[in-house]
Amino acid sequence: MKTDKNMVLQSCLANAVNLANLVEYAKDSVVSKTIIDKSVGTVTLFAFDAGQGLSEHQAPYDALVQIVDGSAVLTIGGKDVNAKAGEIVIMPANIPHSVQAKEKFKMLLIMIRA
Repeated sequence: MKTDKNMVLQSCLANAVNLANLVEYAKDSVVSKTIIDKSVGTVTLFAFDAGQGLSEHQAPYDALVQIVDGSAVLTIGGKDVNAKAGEIVIMPANIPHSVQAKEKFKMLLIMIRA
């Protein structure tokens, strides 16, 4: 049986897809869908309900966030960055960061392990 992860990946292979349609919002939740999961990096799509977030943490690699729908506040090294649909933000390696949904939003997270 195919996993949900494999089904999402298969739907994207050699096809044009709308990122926002690959993940649905859930009340009071953060939903994630892994698109690619390799030893060299990951591509993950998230849907955050309003008021949800990711607590402060850090990663050993740079991460690129693309806002797909709505807007979010990313706090990086103590600095608030407001980002809206169509914009990208790079979260530098080893710098504490967090994500807060003031409204519903979706983001694509790309992390390259290099």
